Amino acid sequence: MVLDMEKKEYISLISELSNANGVSGFEDDVLRVIERHTGDIGKGSRDSLLNYYVEDGRDPSLPLVQLDCHSDEVGFMVKAIRPDGMLEFTTIGGWVVSNIPAHTVRVMTADGSYILGVIASKPPHFMTEAEKKAPLEVSSLVIDVGATSRDEIINDYRIRIAAPVVPDVTAFYDDRHDRIFGKAFDNRMGCASVISVMKELKDEDLGVRITGAFASQEEVGVRGATVTANHVKPDVAIVFEGCPADDTVVPDYQVQTAVGKGPMLRHIDARMITNPRFQRFALDLAYELGIPVQEAVRTGGATDGSVINLSNLGVPAIVIGIPVRYAHTHYGISSVSDFMNGVKLAKEVIKRLDRKQIGRF
Repeated sequence: MVLDMEKKEYISLISELSNANGVSGFEDDVLRVIERHTGDIGKGSRDSLLNYYVEDGRDPSLPLVQLDCHSDEVGFMVKAIRPDGMLEFTTIGGWVVSNIPAHTVRVMTADGSYILGVIASKPPHFMTEAEKKAPLEVSSLVIDVGATSRDEIINDYRIRIAAPVVPDVTAFYDDRHDRIFGKAFDNRMGCASVISVMKELKDEDLGVRITGAFASQEEVGVRGATVTANHVKPDVAIVFEGCPADDTVVPDYQVQTAVGKGPMLRHIDARMITNPRFQRFALDLAYELGIPVQEAVRTGGATDGSVINLSNLGVPAIVIGIPVRYAHTHYGISSVSDFMNGVKLAKEVIKRLDRKQIGRF
Protein backbone atom coordinates (compact mmCIF):
# COMPACT_ATOMS: atom_id res chain seq x y z
CA MET A 1 0.00 0.00 0.00
CA VAL A 2 1.40 3.38 -1.04
CA LEU A 3 0.65 6.11 1.50
CA ASP A 4 0.00 9.66 0.38
CA MET A 5 2.02 12.46 1.92
CA GLU A 6 -0.87 13.74 4.06
CA LYS A 7 -1.40 10.35 5.68
CA LYS A 8 2.33 9.93 6.27
CA GLU A 9 2.38 13.28 8.07
CA TYR A 10 -0.57 12.25 10.25
CA ILE A 11 1.13 8.96 11.16
CA SER A 12 4.38 10.76 11.98
CA LEU A 13 2.57 13.30 14.18
CA ILE A 14 0.53 10.67 16.05
CA SER A 15 3.64 8.55 16.59
CA GLU A 16 5.76 11.43 17.88
CA LEU A 17 3.05 12.43 20.34
CA SER A 18 2.42 8.84 21.39
CA ASN A 19 6.10 8.17 22.07
CA ALA A 20 6.47 11.26 24.27
CA ASN A 21 6.43 10.72 28.05
CA GLY A 22 3.63 12.51 29.88
CA VAL A 23 1.92 10.94 32.87
CA SER A 24 -0.58 13.29 34.55
CA GLY A 25 1.16 16.30 36.07
CA PHE A 26 4.39 15.65 34.11
CA GLU A 27 3.31 16.49 30.56
CA ASP A 28 6.50 18.47 29.76
CA ASP A 29 7.78 16.18 26.98
CA VAL A 30 4.41 16.21 25.25
CA LEU A 31 4.23 20.00 25.37
CA ARG A 32 7.62 20.24 23.71
CA VAL A 33 6.28 18.19 20.80
CA ILE A 34 3.11 20.31 20.64
CA GLU A 35 5.14 23.52 20.65
CA ARG A 36 7.25 22.31 17.71
CA HIS A 37 4.16 21.57 15.64
CA THR A 38 2.14 24.68 16.48
CA GLY A 39 4.77 27.42 16.34
CA ASP A 40 3.58 28.61 12.92
CA ILE A 41 -0.14 28.30 13.72
CA GLY A 42 -0.59 30.96 16.39
CA LYS A 43 0.48 32.34 19.73
CA GLY A 44 1.39 29.67 22.26
CA SER A 45 1.37 29.92 26.05
CA ARG A 46 1.20 27.65 29.10
CA ASP A 47 0.02 27.95 32.68
CA SER A 48 1.17 26.51 36.00
CA LEU A 49 -0.82 23.28 35.53
CA LEU A 50 1.00 22.63 32.23
CA ASN A 51 -2.08 23.42 30.19
CA TYR A 52 -1.00 24.69 26.78
CA TYR A 53 -2.89 27.18 24.61
CA VAL A 54 -2.60 28.09 20.93
CA GLU A 55 -4.54 31.19 19.78
CA ASP A 56 -4.99 31.58 16.04
CA GLY A 57 -4.88 35.39 16.01
CA ARG A 58 -8.12 35.95 14.11
CA ASP A 59 -10.38 38.98 14.75
CA PRO A 60 -11.13 39.02 18.52
CA SER A 61 -14.69 40.18 17.81
CA LEU A 62 -15.50 36.78 16.26
CA PRO A 63 -17.10 34.07 18.42
CA LEU A 64 -14.54 31.67 19.89
CA VAL A 65 -14.26 27.93 19.31
CA GLN A 66 -12.24 25.95 21.85
CA LEU A 67 -10.64 22.83 20.43
CA ASP A 68 -9.95 20.65 23.44
CA CYS A 69 -7.80 17.59 24.07
CA HIS A 70 -5.79 16.35 27.01
CA SER A 71 -2.05 15.79 26.86
CA ASP A 72 -1.57 13.39 29.79
CA GLU A 73 -1.56 9.61 29.86
CA VAL A 74 -2.14 6.96 32.49
CA GLY A 75 0.98 5.69 34.22
CA PHE A 76 2.56 5.26 37.61
CA MET A 77 4.57 7.04 40.32
CA VAL A 78 7.33 5.73 42.56
CA LYS A 79 5.95 5.39 46.07
CA ALA A 80 8.85 3.88 48.02
CA ILE A 81 12.33 2.42 47.52
CA ARG A 82 12.94 -0.95 49.13
CA PRO A 83 16.28 -1.91 50.71
CA ASP A 84 16.85 -4.42 47.85
CA GLY A 85 16.47 -1.68 45.19
CA MET A 86 12.94 -2.54 44.10
CA LEU A 87 10.57 0.38 43.51
CA GLU A 88 7.10 0.29 44.99
CA PHE A 89 4.63 2.37 42.99
CA THR A 90 1.10 3.68 42.78
CA THR A 91 -1.12 4.10 39.72
CA ILE A 92 -1.88 7.40 38.01
CA GLY A 93 -5.22 7.17 36.25
CA GLY A 94 -7.44 4.12 35.84
CA TRP A 95 -5.76 0.71 35.49
CA VAL A 96 -6.95 -2.88 35.68
CA VAL A 97 -4.28 -4.50 37.86
CA SER A 98 -4.00 -7.65 35.74
CA ASN A 99 -2.87 -5.51 32.77
CA ILE A 100 0.10 -4.04 34.65
CA PRO A 101 2.74 -6.76 35.32
CA ALA A 102 5.41 -8.15 32.96
CA HIS A 103 5.64 -4.95 30.92
CA THR A 104 8.56 -2.57 30.54
CA VAL A 105 8.27 1.02 31.71
CA ARG A 106 10.28 4.25 31.65
CA VAL A 107 11.20 5.75 35.02
CA MET A 108 12.22 9.40 35.23
CA THR A 109 15.53 10.15 36.95
CA ALA A 110 16.61 13.23 38.89
CA ASP A 111 18.03 14.88 35.75
CA GLY A 112 14.77 14.40 33.80
CA SER A 113 15.95 11.53 31.62
CA TYR A 114 14.15 8.19 31.56
CA ILE A 115 15.55 4.70 32.18
CA LEU A 116 14.08 1.28 31.51
CA GLY A 117 12.44 -0.86 34.16
CA VAL A 118 10.29 -3.99 34.34
CA ILE A 119 7.09 -4.35 36.37
CA ALA A 120 7.66 -7.53 38.34
CA SER A 121 5.86 -9.80 40.79
CA LYS A 122 6.95 -12.71 42.98
CA PRO A 123 7.87 -15.67 40.73
CA PRO A 124 5.46 -18.63 40.97
CA HIS A 125 8.35 -20.81 42.22
CA PHE A 126 8.27 -18.91 45.53
CA MET A 127 4.52 -18.44 45.92
CA THR A 128 2.32 -20.39 48.28
CA GLU A 129 -0.89 -21.92 46.95
CA ALA A 130 -2.83 -19.19 48.75
CA GLU A 131 -0.73 -16.50 47.08
CA LYS A 132 -1.29 -18.04 43.64
CA LYS A 133 -5.06 -17.95 44.17
CA ALA A 134 -5.25 -14.47 45.71
CA PRO A 135 -6.42 -11.50 43.60
CA LEU A 136 -3.52 -9.50 42.19
CA GLU A 137 -2.95 -6.14 43.88
CA VAL A 138 -0.69 -3.22 42.95
CA SER A 139 0.94 -3.51 46.37
CA SER A 140 2.33 -6.91 45.36
CA LEU A 141 4.08 -5.49 42.28
CA VAL A 142 7.39 -3.66 42.00
CA ILE A 143 9.44 -1.93 39.31
CA ASP A 144 12.88 -3.47 38.81
CA VAL A 145 15.49 -1.33 37.02
CA GLY A 146 18.28 -3.80 37.73
CA ALA A 147 19.52 -2.27 40.99
CA THR A 148 20.45 -4.32 44.05
CA SER A 149 20.12 -1.75 46.84
CA ARG A 150 18.36 1.40 47.93
CA ASP A 151 21.70 3.22 47.92
CA GLU A 152 22.30 2.25 44.30
CA ILE A 153 18.83 3.50 43.28
CA ILE A 154 19.43 6.89 44.92
CA ASN A 155 23.08 7.52 44.10
CA ASP A 156 23.71 5.61 40.87
CA TYR A 157 20.35 5.37 39.12
CA ARG A 158 19.35 8.77 40.55
CA ILE A 159 15.69 7.79 41.02
CA ARG A 160 13.71 9.68 43.64
CA ILE A 161 10.43 9.24 45.44
CA ALA A 162 7.52 10.52 43.30
CA ALA A 163 9.36 9.85 40.03
CA PRO A 164 6.80 9.55 37.21
CA VAL A 165 6.68 6.28 35.29
CA VAL A 166 5.20 5.69 31.82
CA PRO A 167 4.68 2.57 29.68
CA ASP A 168 7.68 1.81 27.45
CA VAL A 169 6.15 1.53 23.98
CA THR A 170 7.19 2.82 20.55
CA ALA A 171 4.37 3.42 18.06
CA PHE A 172 4.32 1.51 14.79
CA TYR A 173 1.97 1.51 11.78
CA ASP A 174 0.64 -1.48 9.83
CA ASP A 175 0.06 0.10 6.43
CA ARG A 176 -1.50 -3.04 4.96
CA HIS A 177 -4.40 -2.92 7.42
CA ASP A 178 -4.44 0.78 8.38
CA ARG A 179 -3.80 0.07 12.05
CA ILE A 180 -1.50 2.02 14.32
CA PHE A 181 -0.24 0.54 17.59
CA GLY A 182 1.16 2.55 20.49
CA LYS A 183 0.72 3.93 23.97
CA ALA A 184 -1.26 6.96 25.15
CA PHE A 185 -3.66 7.14 22.19
CA ASP A 186 -5.94 8.35 25.00
CA ASN A 187 -5.37 11.12 24.29
CA ARG A 188 -2.48 11.86 21.98
CA MET A 189 -4.95 11.11 19.18
CA GLY A 190 -6.80 14.20 20.41
CA CYS A 191 -3.61 16.27 20.55
CA ALA A 192 -2.79 15.33 16.96
CA SER A 193 -6.38 16.19 15.96
CA VAL A 194 -6.27 19.70 17.43
CA ILE A 195 -2.90 20.40 15.81
CA SER A 196 -4.10 19.11 12.42
CA VAL A 197 -7.40 21.00 12.43
CA MET A 198 -5.76 24.30 13.37
CA LYS A 199 -2.97 23.85 10.84
CA GLU A 200 -5.32 23.00 7.99
CA LEU A 201 -7.73 25.87 8.75
CA LYS A 202 -4.96 28.42 9.28
CA ASP A 203 -5.53 30.28 6.02
CA GLU A 204 -9.30 29.76 5.76
CA ASP A 205 -11.73 32.69 5.96
CA LEU A 206 -13.85 31.67 8.95
CA GLY A 207 -16.77 33.13 10.87
CA VAL A 208 -15.08 32.13 14.15
CA ARG A 209 -11.67 32.27 15.81
CA ILE A 210 -10.02 29.20 17.33
CA THR A 211 -8.04 28.46 20.45
CA GLY A 212 -6.51 25.05 20.85
CA ALA A 213 -6.37 24.02 24.51
CA PHE A 214 -4.19 21.05 25.46
CA ALA A 215 -5.34 20.20 28.97
CA SER A 216 -3.29 18.50 31.64
CA GLN A 217 -4.37 15.94 34.24
CA GLU A 218 -7.56 14.66 32.60
CA GLU A 219 -6.86 11.12 33.75
CA VAL A 220 -7.04 12.14 37.42
CA GLY A 221 -10.32 14.08 37.29
CA VAL A 222 -10.43 16.46 34.27
CA ARG A 223 -8.43 18.96 36.34
CA GLY A 224 -6.68 20.80 33.53
CA ALA A 225 -9.84 21.46 31.51
CA THR A 226 -11.48 22.98 34.58
CA VAL A 227 -8.87 25.72 34.20
CA THR A 228 -8.67 25.91 30.38
CA ALA A 229 -12.42 26.46 29.98
CA ASN A 230 -12.33 29.43 32.33
CA HIS A 231 -9.20 30.80 30.70
CA VAL A 232 -10.44 30.47 27.11
CA LYS A 233 -14.11 31.34 27.78
CA PRO A 234 -15.32 29.78 24.52
CA ASP A 235 -18.66 30.28 22.82
CA VAL A 236 -18.62 26.67 21.63
CA ALA A 237 -16.27 23.70 22.05
CA ILE A 238 -15.19 20.57 20.18
CA VAL A 239 -13.62 17.99 22.46
CA PHE A 240 -11.30 15.40 20.90
CA GLU A 241 -10.80 12.15 22.78
CA GLY A 242 -9.22 8.74 22.34
CA CYS A 243 -12.26 6.72 23.38
CA PRO A 244 -12.36 3.06 24.40
CA ALA A 245 -13.37 0.83 21.50
CA ASP A 246 -16.11 -1.68 22.25
CA ASP A 247 -15.95 -3.91 19.16
CA THR A 248 -14.15 -6.76 20.96
CA VAL A 249 -16.13 -6.74 24.19
CA VAL A 250 -19.89 -6.49 23.40
CA PRO A 251 -22.32 -8.27 21.06
CA ASP A 252 -22.37 -6.99 17.47
CA TYR A 253 -25.70 -5.23 17.88
CA GLN A 254 -24.34 -3.18 20.80
CA VAL A 255 -21.13 -2.03 19.09
CA GLN A 256 -20.95 1.78 18.90
CA THR A 257 -17.21 2.47 18.91
CA ALA A 258 -15.60 0.10 16.42
CA VAL A 259 -12.09 0.59 15.10
CA GLY A 260 -12.15 1.42 11.39
CA LYS A 261 -15.75 2.64 11.19
CA GLY A 262 -15.23 6.34 11.79
CA PRO A 263 -15.03 8.68 14.77
CA MET A 264 -17.55 8.28 17.57
CA LEU A 265 -19.88 11.09 18.70
CA ARG A 266 -21.33 10.29 22.11
CA HIS A 267 -24.75 11.55 23.15
CA ILE A 268 -24.24 10.99 26.87
CA ASP A 269 -21.76 9.63 29.39
CA ALA A 270 -21.48 9.60 33.18
CA ARG A 271 -20.89 13.35 33.45
CA MET A 272 -22.27 15.04 30.33
CA ILE A 273 -25.39 15.11 28.19
CA THR A 274 -24.13 16.39 24.85
CA ASN A 275 -25.84 19.53 23.57
CA PRO A 276 -28.42 17.84 21.31
CA ARG A 277 -28.65 20.72 18.84
CA PHE A 278 -24.89 20.94 18.26
CA GLN A 279 -24.71 17.14 18.15
CA ARG A 280 -27.45 16.94 15.52
CA PHE A 281 -25.76 19.67 13.48
CA ALA A 282 -22.50 17.70 13.41
CA LEU A 283 -24.14 14.35 12.69
CA ASP A 284 -26.34 15.70 9.89
CA LEU A 285 -23.29 17.33 8.33
CA ALA A 286 -21.34 14.07 8.50
CA TYR A 287 -24.13 12.19 6.75
CA GLU A 288 -24.49 14.94 4.15
CA LEU A 289 -20.77 14.85 3.32
CA GLY A 290 -20.40 11.08 3.51
CA ILE A 291 -18.05 11.16 6.50
CA PRO A 292 -18.38 7.86 8.41
CA VAL A 293 -19.34 8.40 12.04
CA GLN A 294 -20.61 6.30 14.93
CA GLU A 295 -23.10 7.34 17.59
CA ALA A 296 -22.81 6.16 21.17
CA VAL A 297 -24.81 6.21 24.37
CA ARG A 298 -22.46 5.64 27.32
CA THR A 299 -23.37 5.06 30.96
CA GLY A 300 -19.79 5.39 32.21
CA GLY A 301 -16.68 7.41 31.49
CA ALA A 302 -16.26 11.13 30.98
CA THR A 303 -14.22 13.65 29.01
CA ASP A 304 -13.03 17.24 29.36
CA GLY A 305 -16.42 18.15 27.92
CA SER A 306 -17.93 17.46 31.33
CA VAL A 307 -16.40 20.61 32.78
CA ILE A 308 -16.21 22.68 29.60
CA ASN A 309 -19.94 22.47 28.92
CA LEU A 310 -20.68 23.67 32.48
CA SER A 311 -18.14 26.50 32.46
CA ASN A 312 -18.94 30.20 32.43
CA LEU A 313 -22.65 30.45 31.52
CA GLY A 314 -22.71 27.11 29.72
CA VAL A 315 -20.90 26.10 26.52
CA PRO A 316 -22.38 23.98 23.71
CA ALA A 317 -19.91 21.13 23.23
CA ILE A 318 -19.58 17.91 21.28
CA VAL A 319 -17.08 15.07 21.63
CA ILE A 320 -15.34 13.59 18.59
CA GLY A 321 -13.77 10.33 19.76
CA ILE A 322 -11.17 8.26 17.92
CA PRO A 323 -11.78 4.59 18.82
CA VAL A 324 -8.88 3.00 20.73
CA ARG A 325 -8.77 -0.68 21.56
CA TYR A 326 -7.31 -1.42 25.00
CA ALA A 327 -7.13 2.16 26.26
CA HIS A 328 -5.51 2.46 29.69
CA THR A 329 -3.07 -0.37 28.95
CA HIS A 330 0.44 -0.37 27.49
CA TYR A 331 -0.77 -0.88 23.92
CA GLY A 332 -3.61 0.76 22.05
CA ILE A 333 -4.79 -0.07 18.52
CA SER A 334 -6.47 2.54 16.31
CA SER A 335 -7.22 3.33 12.69
CA VAL A 336 -5.55 6.33 11.09
CA SER A 337 -8.57 6.61 8.78
CA ASP A 338 -10.79 7.12 11.84
CA PHE A 339 -8.43 9.88 12.93
CA MET A 340 -8.51 11.50 9.49
CA ASN A 341 -12.30 11.43 9.37
CA GLY A 342 -12.47 13.02 12.82
CA VAL A 343 -10.23 15.85 11.63
CA LYS A 344 -12.28 16.23 8.45
CA LEU A 345 -15.57 16.43 10.34
CA ALA A 346 -14.24 19.03 12.78
CA LYS A 347 -12.94 21.18 9.93
CA GLU A 348 -16.26 21.05 8.09
CA VAL A 349 -18.20 21.91 11.26
CA ILE A 350 -15.97 24.90 12.01
CA LYS A 351 -16.25 26.20 8.43
CA ARG A 352 -20.01 26.48 8.93
CA LEU A 353 -19.97 28.15 12.33
CA ASP A 354 -20.70 31.81 12.92
CA ARG A 355 -22.45 33.78 15.62
CA LYS A 356 -25.91 33.06 14.21
CA GLN A 357 -25.33 29.30 13.93
CA ILE A 358 -23.84 29.07 17.42
CA GLY A 359 -26.89 30.91 18.74
CA ARG A 360 -29.07 28.03 17.47
CA PHE A 361 -27.28 25.61 19.78
